[in-house]
Amino acid sequence: MNKFFFWIPLQEKIIFAKNLAVMIKAGMPILDSVKLLQKQARSKSMIEILRQITEDIANGQFLSTSLERFKGVFGDLMINVIRVGEASGILYENLNYLAEELNKKRELRRKVLSALIYPIIIVIATFIITGLLTVYIFPKILPIFKSLKVQLPITTRILINVSEFLLSYGVYVIFGIIIMIIAAWLILKIKSVRFFANRLILYTPLVGDISQNYNMANFCRTLSLLLKSDIKVVEALSITADSLPNLIYRKEFKEIAKEISGGGEISKHLEKRQRLFPPMLSQLVAIGEATGNLSETLLYLSEFHEKKLDEMTKNLSTVLEPLLMVIMGAIVGFVALSIITPIYEVTQNLR
Repeated sequence: MNKFFFWIPLQEKIIFAKNLAVMIKAGMPILDSVKLLQKQARSKSMIEILRQITEDIANGQFLSTSLERFKGVFGDLMINVIRVGEASGILYENLNYLAEELNKKRELRRKVLSALIYPIIIVIATFIITGLLTVYIFPKILPIFKSLKVQLPITTRILINVSEFLLSYGVYVIFGIIIMIIAAWLILKIKSVRFFANRLILYTPLVGDISQNYNMANFCRTLSLLLKSDIKVVEALSITADSLPNLIYRKEFKEIAKEISGGGEISKHLEKRQRLFPPMLSQLVAIGEATGNLSETLLYLSEFHEKKLDEMTKNLSTVLEPLLMVIMGAIVGFVALSIITPIYEVTQNLR
């Protein structure tokens, strides 16, 4: 299997780190531990990766050196935490930290996604119901409406036009939507376009606040873990920058890494960018730098931003759900009214 096609879900990486930590703590040699993990692995990618890692370790390589071959799968964060753990003789502790922090990140992502699932279901349900009424049910009674020698309501006339258009060009519409989605996905792979999209998200009300807190929680937790693992602050900032999803923040933290290498302070840069970084962050980071307790300060800040993000996603759901229900009701109601009104008028005339 080509290593470019390897993909491992986050949950499996967490299991790998946690189980390896337990085995090392129990005194099992690293080679035997990886062999056992290979037998327990679920995905084909993980089985093949662990097979190759087993060969590397058997040939005298360090675990972190072998993981470097699969940088696209494991990422700089995981590789560097393991590398420092091997060098300092605290691999068990670092693997434990890693499993805990990756699990926190998974939970953070799950909270954001779960807040969006219900609104997405409502939108999909609206399109399905409207599509069934317009394309399947309405055309069956359309000949009756056309045979009537009465002026049809404007809502019914609009629905007739929409229904006829979808029946004639529905396939082209579906293909057009698919092409637009693929085109948007490809365009967003262009770095300058993604940079603009990320900036737009940050300046969008509510969504921007959610994005900021999500990135701050990730930044604080990742940097805290790296510093706790005794990785130098400049290297830790570079690794943290690459782990963030938003390109704006990636650029900012790479700039901070350059400033730190020249004798600067993290808090000073954060203070200058208050549109991107909340004032509380720069103030507490300054205290952490002054007291030499930056790792613990960042851990506290990550928990603070996670709680804030949790509240925001709940508020977003609270706002979106009734709004989408009203929109869904209005669309379905429009279609139903367009069908029922002429039938009602005909029955009234017959009387």
